Amino acid sequence: MRILIIEDDSDLAANIYDYLEAKGHSADAAGDGVTGLHLAITQDYDVIIMDINMPGMDGLTACRKLRQEAGKQTPVLMLTAKDTLDDKLAGFDSGADDYLVKPFALQELLARLTALGKRGKGESDQQLLQVADLCFNPNTLEVKRAGQPVTVTPTGLKILQLLMRNSPNVVTRRQIEEALWRDSPPDSDSLRAHMHTLRGAVDRPFGTALIHTIHGIGFKLTPPAEADDAI
Repeated sequence: MRILIIEDDSDLAANIYDYLEAKGHSADAAGDGVTGLHLAITQDYDVIIMDINMPGMDGLTACRKLRQEAGKQTPVLMLTAKDTLDDKLAGFDSGADDYLVKPFALQELLARLTALGKRGKGESDQQLLQVADLCFNPNTLEVKRAGQPVTVTPTGLKILQLLMRNSPNVVTRRQIEEALWRDSPPDSDSLRAHMHTLRGAVDRPFGTALIHTIHGIGFKLTPPAEADDAI
């Protein structure tokens, strides 16, 4: 994989860089958000490691600009010293795909990066998915609802595709976690935060919910007329 490390702690960045290089991956590094964002926009990477607290431009702003202004969907793994649901929601709302709290094991970092790298490549030659007025093209990764473009993070796209392919059936939390993280799921707040962000993109702007929680089980995506059976 080709990986971009955006981290202002030079010792941590060097440790990550050396570890990834030793594992056969190619890495570039930037010590601030402005330089990192420039590299992320002008170069092609399989995955980006981005610290939240950085000089010049914080990671949340850099990630938001990468998604909304540059239109790049390279998977982003956020690094932070904070571990609360609000912090994770802020990271995922900015467009991040995964979240790792410092301190962390380099082996876990690589496992997360490998999963993100595979996910970022997506799946090709698939048919257009449609539920009610929501459309998702797995080939172009374009999402539209009521004819309007919808911006969804790479992780959100994975969840959305799983829900749409199984609609109107329920997809369990375990099924979603396995699709996203294989055998290394993070804490339970991560899926909750991703679902919050996905709903914010797909449902809230349109006034009618398609994504429904089946308490204690999982989620389903159904047209409004079929949602009455949601528990």
